[in-house]
Amino acid sequence: MFDMQKMGFVRVGATAPTVELAQPQANAARIVDCVRLAEKNQIKILLFPELCLTGYTCADLFHQRVLLDESKNAIKSLLRETANVDMLLAVGIPAECDNQLFNCAAILHRGRILGLVPKTFIPNYNEFYEKRWFSPAGGKISESITLCGQEVPFGTQLLFQEQESQLCLAAEICEDLWMPIPPSSHHAIYGANLILNLSASNELVGKTEYRRELVLQQSARCLAGYVYASSGFGESSTDVVFGGHLMVAENGAMLGERRFEESKVLFADLDIEKLMNERRKANSFMGHVEQQDYRVVPFAFQPEEGEIEPYGLQRRVDPYPFVPGKKEERDLRCREIFTIQTSGLMQRLKKTKIKKVMLGISGGLDSTLALLVCYDAFERLGYDKKNICAITMPGFGTTERTKNNAWELMQELGVDSREIPIANATLQHFDDIGHDPSVEDITYENVQARERTQILMDVANEEGGLVVGTGDLSELALGWCTYNGDHMSHYAVNVSIPKTLVQYLISWYGDTTENASVSRILQDILATPISPELLPPDSLGTIRQKTEDVIGPYALHDFFLYYMMRWGFAPSKVYFLACKAFAEKFDEAEIHAWLKVFYRRFFTQQFKRSCLPDGPKVGSVCLSPRGDWRMPSDADPEIWLKELESIDPVKE
Repeated sequence: MFDMQKMGFVRVGATAPTVELAQPQANAARIVDCVRLAEKNQIKILLFPELCLTGYTCADLFHQRVLLDESKNAIKSLLRETANVDMLLAVGIPAECDNQLFNCAAILHRGRILGLVPKTFIPNYNEFYEKRWFSPAGGKISESITLCGQEVPFGTQLLFQEQESQLCLAAEICEDLWMPIPPSSHHAIYGANLILNLSASNELVGKTEYRRELVLQQSARCLAGYVYASSGFGESSTDVVFGGHLMVAENGAMLGERRFEESKVLFADLDIEKLMNERRKANSFMGHVEQQDYRVVPFAFQPEEGEIEPYGLQRRVDPYPFVPGKKEERDLRCREIFTIQTSGLMQRLKKTKIKKVMLGISGGLDSTLALLVCYDAFERLGYDKKNICAITMPGFGTTERTKNNAWELMQELGVDSREIPIANATLQHFDDIGHDPSVEDITYENVQARERTQILMDVANEEGGLVVGTGDLSELALGWCTYNGDHMSHYAVNVSIPKTLVQYLISWYGDTTENASVSRILQDILATPISPELLPPDSLGTIRQKTEDVIGPYALHDFFLYYMMRWGFAPSKVYFLACKAFAEKFDEAEIHAWLKVFYRRFFTQQFKRSCLPDGPKVGSVCLSPRGDWRMPSDADPEIWLKELESIDPVKE
């Protein structure tokens, strides 16, 4: 079984229990109830709202000695009741220090008060009158406070570091987030990868959306997890209403959200490893550091008695990370990507003063997308479509279906359509090198691929054109291309688009074009099995050589590529996430086997990526040796495969 903590995950929760105003003991009991519920869900960090121990809206009651004394007693009760709970709690309390009263986040763990974080920015406008009762953090003198018999670190510059993991958290309170430079910005620079915000933000028309955007933006800027809990039911409704807004965000993405749900616990699994990998990769993150005196408060979670099941992960793992799940977002993304491809080709043509392109059309996905890009580029440039020289080059494996689709699409788009068969030239080459044409080996296949590239290059030389490459990102990752064959071109428009996205781009084009015939042809191309068509078809004339039967499903390989390249995850974590994402499509043994294929091919095929032609980058994952991926061609995959072999997929 998988250990979630070792995988870099931490389960965090937020809750807004119904408060009893000025009843700290009753509120402490409700906090404990929430802790018990959180225990059942294996939550390790639980956030409560601002001043939840007393209620945020106690107003001048905060000046009453009896309320402050009862708050201390309630904290003692809370510490006693949670002494054996292996969960870090962030609870809002009033705290006395330096002849002042502070609005604080109390960070608790197993009966210890790890620290008190006072609110930095105290609002005193509109419906807020906090300066009437509380002092800002800047007014404090002491670095520690004695509370419930414990000497407790006191200040805003406290980092709470879990000793056995990369988890490091810090807290800010409500208004702090709304400032031009929130305290959490400094916390993140100094190492916090999880920010807790205890809040009492009332509900107004339009405020929810603004508050949500603040949380998402701050989590993105800080490359951190951000957990937010605002006051809810039980607070005074004399002038305002509190909705108990709960949010869990991670680097700009919302993992969970609730509002107006009484005493519920929202929880999600944050990927701390992912955040830290992103910080190390984005080396501008530490571009400017103001010297501040941060203190680190260590704590340690106890090992789990039983490891968590892999499918207990409380976050969705998208099986198609390159493709937006919602159709509206997908259409926008496809339009943007297609525009980037088209613009890149237009720029290359204008700068080289070339007005003619050559490309091979097979009737498959990649060459279809490349042709559509060329067509759109020429349309926008005002160039004659007859200067798009589209050549279909049937060989030993070409089927009538793909040949007809290629020819019909070229004709329908009105480009210069040509057919140059390669069988005779290939047989001549076999004869020249002494290869038996009945032996359908790698030589048999690659001679055809190189013959096609030679034709394109020669025609380009003869007619003063530019060869447009058609190969995609997935093929480059796996090395599923012939070196100095389809691997080479003058400009490769699909070079950073994975196969799963190529399919959606073609589908989007088919859905949006006004040409019904083009749409029909594209639908049949999408329905055709992916194949290089280098081996003869079967007895029925249909495709015999199916790429995914040989190298594995592109859906899996694109998933592997994304999590290895984008986040730097180890094979075991990539496997774990794939099992979650594809639970209903592939079994664990299949995923494990294809992941081994992926790593072997990715490492051994780097030499092809080291000499790629130019092409436009469209997303966060790109294999260009000039910009995004530099790797020695003779690197050894041994430690990656060894780590993967440590997993028994049958037992998992």
